[in-house]
Amino acid sequence: MEYKVDDKELNAITFIPFVNQIWQGDYDIERTQCALSRTRNITAYDNKMLIGCLRILTDGYFFGTITELLVLPEYQKQGVGSKLLQLAKENTPTMLYFGAQPEAEGFYEKNGCQKSLQSYLIEKQPIT
Repeated sequence: MEYKVDDKELNAITFIPFVNQIWQGDYDIERTQCALSRTRNITAYDNKMLIGCLRILTDGYFFGTITELLVLPEYQKQGVGSKLLQLAKENTPTMLYFGAQPEAEGFYEKNGCQKSLQSYLIEKQPIT
């Protein structure tokens, strides 16, 4: 297993097939590349195949958030997600805030994360 902190080589051509194995979607290559360029990407590779990714969006001083922590299903429960989270904690310039699905709360608590503020959502309204 190879882990990379702030993986500048991660690109949409690699990321889209990876993410489609976890969250099916019709992802645009250019928009995905733009999104990846705006986050610190911590990645896990097995024989050069992307198997895990944690993305941090931060202003570098006041605020940081984990946008997602994704691990291919066949690599889950093998310590990959825990290692990605540990690397995030060691390499973030700020405190990190993030939301979690209820079924993932145990994972985050086991990895030393504290439950904090309630999150809210503002949905983007379509332009009419």
